[in-house]
Amino acid sequence: MEMKKKKESATRIYREKLLEQKAQVERSVLSSVEQGRKFDAEDLIDPADQAVLSYQRELMFSEGTNKRTHLSLIRLALKRLNDGTYGECLMCGDTISPKRLEAVPWTPYCIGCQEKVESGEADEAELAA
Repeated sequence: MEMKKKKESATRIYREKLLEQKAQVERSVLSSVEQGRKFDAEDLIDPADQAVLSYQRELMFSEGTNKRTHLSLIRLALKRLNDGTYGECLMCGDTISPKRLEAVPWTPYCIGCQEKVESGEADEAELAA
């Protein structure tokens, strides 16, 4: 009974962290979209200004892509919480350490599998599922 209460408490804490992070990333994405709309290349005649604007747009696009990926990972983690599979590595099925979940609550992988993904030894196909 005590173990069940601990697990429910941890699940609640992870859910709160994930929802907080989700809201923060969503606000950040909206802010980036608004900033992107403020830039208007037609107002700039100087080629140097146009080059700077082009660079800024590319940077914002890249940041937006990273934020959407992060948001997707958070949503998938919330889905795993609802399914009861949160904390299980999607690649090997082992339990993800509590310290790792504390640091990166949206992670789909244990540290060993994450290292394999980052080194190219393993494919991230599981994220598409």
